[in-house]
Amino acid sequence: MTTHHARQHPIILITGTPGTGKTLHSTLLAAESAGDGEDGAPALVHLNVGDLVKQHGFHEGYDEQWRAYTVDEDRLLDYMEEIVNPRDGPAATGFIIDHHDPSLFPERWIDLVVVLTCDNGVLHSRLTERGYPEQKLTENITAEIMQTCLSEAHDSYAPEIIVELRSDGSGGEGELDANVGRIAAWAAGWRRDREAGVHGGNDEA
Repeated sequence: MTTHHARQHPIILITGTPGTGKTLHSTLLAAESAGDGEDGAPALVHLNVGDLVKQHGFHEGYDEQWRAYTVDEDRLLDYMEEIVNPRDGPAATGFIIDHHDPSLFPERWIDLVVVLTCDNGVLHSRLTERGYPEQKLTENITAEIMQTCLSEAHDSYAPEIIVELRSDGSGGEGELDANVGRIAAWAAGWRRDREAGVHGGNDEA
């Protein structure tokens, strides 16, 4: 299935190992876009994929060992397709897709991929505070060391739409705000280009 209508708002994927701050960045980015859309609507709507899976039952059960749902990817993507790519006209807003697996989504959906990265010690502390069992904690720390999300993003999308941002405080107290502001500025520029009839390529975030 192809995109049915030319979009006037971007779709941004915020991804990274669990604990890198995807949901926090997504929530703040959506809040920053409030009132920037048509008739005062938000320009970017946050789609927390984990929440969608739980709320709509897009899973095949709960894995007690990993403390995670086994996602029914086909049902999830069919549902999301109708949100981000409706048949009857372009979506009235853009979207922030918040998920740890960048390879899950069709390339044609995504205009910008933000990969959040984190110092391993900081990440270990965050996941320990969440109560992750040792096996799950080790798996995620290893994934961050191996840069799994960044590698999968490059395997799934054109390099010019991928940006890597640190999310561990190493950039100082203003790191989070700077990250969100940078993505918001990119989104505003994307919308201006579409309004001006510019459709080719992606500006760097």
